[in-house]
Amino acid sequence: MNSNYFIAFDLGATSGRTILGTLTGEILTLEEVSRFSNQMLQLNGHFYWNIFSLYENLKKGLAAVAQKKIPVTSIGIDTWGVDFAFVNEEGALIGLPYAYRDSQTIGKKEEFFEKVMPAEALYAKTGIQHMDFNSIFQLYALKQRKDFGLMHAHRLLFMPDALSYLLTGSMVAEYTIASTSQLLNPETRQLDESLLEVLGVSKSLFAGMVAPGTKVGVLTKDLCEELQIEAVPVIAVAGHDTASAVAAIPAADKNFAYLSSGTWSLMGIETEGPVVNEKTSHYNIMNEGGVDGTIRLLKNITGMWIVEQCLKKWHKEGTDYTYPQMVGLAQAARPFVCFIDPDDPGFINPQDMPKAICEYCIHTGQVVPQTHGEFIRVIFESLALKYREVLDVFRELSANPIEKLHIIGGGSRNKLLNQFTSNAISLPVVAGPSEASSIGNIMLQAKAAGVISSLQEMRNVISANVQLEYFSPAEAAVWNGAYQKYKVIIKK
Repeated sequence: MNSNYFIAFDLGATSGRTILGTLTGEILTLEEVSRFSNQMLQLNGHFYWNIFSLYENLKKGLAAVAQKKIPVTSIGIDTWGVDFAFVNEEGALIGLPYAYRDSQTIGKKEEFFEKVMPAEALYAKTGIQHMDFNSIFQLYALKQRKDFGLMHAHRLLFMPDALSYLLTGSMVAEYTIASTSQLLNPETRQLDESLLEVLGVSKSLFAGMVAPGTKVGVLTKDLCEELQIEAVPVIAVAGHDTASAVAAIPAADKNFAYLSSGTWSLMGIETEGPVVNEKTSHYNIMNEGGVDGTIRLLKNITGMWIVEQCLKKWHKEGTDYTYPQMVGLAQAARPFVCFIDPDDPGFINPQDMPKAICEYCIHTGQVVPQTHGEFIRVIFESLALKYREVLDVFRELSANPIEKLHIIGGGSRNKLLNQFTSNAISLPVVAGPSEASSIGNIMLQAKAAGVISSLQEMRNVISANVQLEYFSPAEAAVWNGAYQKYKVIIKK
């Protein structure tokens, strides 16, 4: 039986990986070929992504796979959303792309609503959750500052498209990543030209829109000569990592909600078309592009970012924890010491995350955590309760009964948080795959190659090949009581 080999470059906000996927019939195997850091660069008061370092790491991944002497079918790239790079008329990148956590957009969303377009009108046009760092507000800020990159740009390329351009020399705007920008009309699934007009940005700045599974091009001749490799095709997979992850949900029917758990937690349901109405506007729900014509109706929630930043602070103070140690500390700590709203603005990018948590607790009249274990447990419990708050909204919006929650992504390995979540939402939780973005990336390449025929077939193959864990709800009365207290606290 023939085997097909696919390279998935899966880039998150803190790290990236080269994954080699092998599909032999319906047997899928994964191999992590390389892993590398992706850290924001702080230069002259701004935060950037080092796209040149990322490109070098992609090359290293290609070289490592080449040593295996296997016939690679294709390559796909997925990344986080909203951020972009500029390319000049000569085809060179202009500087470094701004990172979405840069301070340039602070206050710009509110200013845009006051001076350019009301929030309700913008949501009606795009169906996208209003967040400070969305591409539309980044462009608004750059336009006001007369940013050099924007002023001299020939093309704007979203991050996965910018990296595929460096590999192939071809420019596209892949639909799922473009849909995170808050610049697309969810019905036409194209750029909203009226929004570009009020921004003062030409439509010609953007490359042509392509659907997931479209061939971008092949590796450039120079790159092939440098690495001594073949000219492998590069496929525009679902370029937004969450879109690739949702495509990898091992669901057998439509009666589910999903939670893509990582630095960000993205909770939602899958629909056949956009849902833009007063209810979704009120709850600030996103209509992002999915695979096979689907819409990912979802809400962004601050996820493991808060824990990651606590660990970073403690590392500077000389204390490090392994993942099992961190979970063990939380498990041993006192329950329900206090509650936080993970989406409070104070947790966006503070210099000292534990201090920010303490300040939130003091402001809301609560006791503050005392030990590292209590800090971690407070975050886990508050995330679980936040998930219940958001899931209750999707219960109202879903045309199908929500019978289980699929948790995918790196956070799906956190058994304690999975159990807390099941307890909080009073539903079974199915955890896995943890490598959902990479698997979705690979399976979309397989679909582009004609090896897989549909989204459901992708999910069936994934379900048969990945190890899943199941969690059942417990301590309903305790968690219901905690939820009532949580709702009071977050309103303060």
